[in-house]
Amino acid sequence: MVIATPNDTHFPLACAALRAGKHVMLEKPFALSLQEAREIIATAQHHDRQLCVFHNRRWDSDYLTIRAAIDSGRIGRIAHFESTIDRFRPAVRDRWREGSAKGAGVLYDIGPHLIDQTLQIFGLPEQVYASLALQRDNALSDDWVHLVLEYDRCRVILHTGSLAAANAPRFVVHGTAGSLMKRIADPQESQLRAGMVPGDAEWGCDPDPLQVFHEENNAQKEPAIPGDQREIYRRLAKAISGEGLNPIRPIEALGVMAVIEAAMESARGKRAVRLPLTEEEKSAW
Repeated sequence: MVIATPNDTHFPLACAALRAGKHVMLEKPFALSLQEAREIIATAQHHDRQLCVFHNRRWDSDYLTIRAAIDSGRIGRIAHFESTIDRFRPAVRDRWREGSAKGAGVLYDIGPHLIDQTLQIFGLPEQVYASLALQRDNALSDDWVHLVLEYDRCRVILHTGSLAAANAPRFVVHGTAGSLMKRIADPQESQLRAGMVPGDAEWGCDPDPLQVFHEENNAQKEPAIPGDQREIYRRLAKAISGEGLNPIRPIEALGVMAVIEAAMESARGKRAVRLPLTEEEKSAW
C-alpha cells in the first residue's frame, strides 16, 4: 500500500495497513514525532511486513553526482557541506502544507529530503542547531529553515526558504584538497511537469555539470550522473519478493525523524541539541 496523504494521517494509516498485512510505502515525513515513528516500526516488525519511507531523492542526479565525487576522495577530508533547496513562493496558499497544524511547514516538507541525503553521506551528527522563521506575509508555519549539523571537524548546513527568486547552488562542498559545486537541482520533477514520461530516452539526464575546484576560481566541469527515482520502487519490489533488501531501512528513516525533533527543540531553546535516540538505535546505523 502506498500512503501519500497529509502528514497527520501517516501514523494511523500506516499502522492500520501493516496490521491488515500490507507492505507499506509511506510518504515522508515518516510521522509527526519520533515516538509515532517508533510505533510504526514496531508494528511492521510484529506483522513481518516491509516498511519503506519515501526518501526518493536518494536517486536524484545532483545527490548521486555529489556523493560519488565525495566518495572518490578527490577533495580530501570534507570540512564543509551545504545542501540547499530554495523556492520562490511569496504568496501563502490555502493548503494543509502551509497551515498552522502540526506537520505543516518546510521543516517537515523539504527537511526530510535534505536530512536523509546528509545522513547517507555522513551518518548521525553529534548535535543539531536550528533556526526556523515565518518570513512571508500571512505565513502560518515555518517557511525558512536553517540547520547546522555538527560532525567532529566537519559542519553541514541544510537550508530551505520560500522567498528565493535567485537560487543558491544546490550543493557546495569544501575539503582539504579542493571544492565541489553542483548549481542546479535534479530535473525529474520539471521533466514530469513538461510531460516527459519516466523511461523516456532523456529521463533523469541532467545538463548541469559538476564543478570541481582544486585551485581558487579554476573549475573543471564533469557530466552529472543521471537520476531515476523509480529505483526506490524497483528495490522495494525485490525486497517484498525476498530478492533484495529494503531500500530505505526503517532505522534510517527514524534517524531523519530524530534530526527533525532535535531541530524543533533547538529552535525553541536557541541552543544545540543532541539526537534523542537510544544507544541501541544509534548502534543500528
